Amino acid sequence: MGKKDFWKGFGTAAALTAAVCIAWKPVCRVIPWESLPFGVEMPRSAKISMVEDYLERYYVEDVEKEKIDDMLYTGMMAGVGDQYTYYMTADSLNRYMDDSNGRFGGIGIEVSLTRDGETVIGRVNEGGPAERAGILSGDIIIGVDGEDMRGRTREDIVIRTRGDIGKPVKVKVYRESDNSTPEFEMVREEIVVRSVESRMLEDGMGYILITGFKENTCEQFMTAMETLREQGMRALVLDLRYNPGGSVNTVYQIGDELLPEGTMVYTVDNQEKRRDYLCDAEYADLPMVVLVNGNSASASEILAGAIKDRGVGTLIGTQTFGKGLVQRLFFLPDGSGLHITIQKYYTPNGTSIHGVGITPDEVVELPEEYAEVWQVDSIPEEEDTQLKRAKEVLRQETR
Repeated sequence: MGKKDFWKGFGTAAALTAAVCIAWKPVCRVIPWESLPFGVEMPRSAKISMVEDYLERYYVEDVEKEKIDDMLYTGMMAGVGDQYTYYMTADSLNRYMDDSNGRFGGIGIEVSLTRDGETVIGRVNEGGPAERAGILSGDIIIGVDGEDMRGRTREDIVIRTRGDIGKPVKVKVYRESDNSTPEFEMVREEIVVRSVESRMLEDGMGYILITGFKENTCEQFMTAMETLREQGMRALVLDLRYNPGGSVNTVYQIGDELLPEGTMVYTVDNQEKRRDYLCDAEYADLPMVVLVNGNSASASEILAGAIKDRGVGTLIGTQTFGKGLVQRLFFLPDGSGLHITIQKYYTPNGTSIHGVGITPDEVVELPEEYAEVWQVDSIPEEEDTQLKRAKEVLRQETR
């Protein structure tokens, strides 16, 4: 191509680009774009408009514009490459808020994200719709209401299983034990999340299991602590196994009860601004063991990491998940929202555990037959080697 032809082509392309910015629709319908001499850089808004127009004109069936818009925003957030940063429709956002509050319409399951990005059912609430239907702990969710859920975020799947009380929902799972993919139809009921369980063990040892950090978790935790103290608790086993995390503010409130004065955790944002979460001088000064495993993530790692760094308890179990990021929810004017990673967090000693996890003070494995379970309730107490070791450590400390 000679210089004259080049500049002629360049001028044509520039003029067309300007025209698209001003009046894209009439232009895109008459210009033979494929015949241009080279690629034309397009403004984002113009390109989106042209794509929409081509779909409206040529797609063989009716186009659901609202669905396309939702997928557009979903794709924008997914382009960041962070599974914890995502777009939420207005409906999804409302259900997410219900979940955070600990009361919602659902089927009575708690789920976790595996390292392979699969959403596995951990706890199945006793007597709930899921248990009655036959769903089991360890089932992997692959579909909801006929829609493929593989590759979707944990939060998206959770939200889709939630809904109005009395409304049906179908959940399809993959069951590794027999390589099957059964589908279950249930009717949603009101679910009130009990994220704290407690009981007295022998020799004055109290036991508290926290399965997640909801807005109502701290209240349940404080009630459990008070009850155990009244029953003569002199030492504490805090069980954070299979706890996927939750609210940073909730875990901070609980940490303030268990940790002495000083930093519990600190965060750093994209401007290198640091924020310290500080505990006051009043705390439960008890010998303590914290149980963790590869499914202890996020907020549960914040608490476990602080207890380890501050030297107020012994961590027993296996390496934790390794999620060292903090997210924030942003509300958009149309009722939708953005769930964005805004900070990295560090343990009091300045350690980032993201992608690495926390190594317990004592690594103790469960018996092989329980290595793949997804809730503490699935482990008989007499065979729980991690809990047994916790008791041994506390007996030594309370002699």
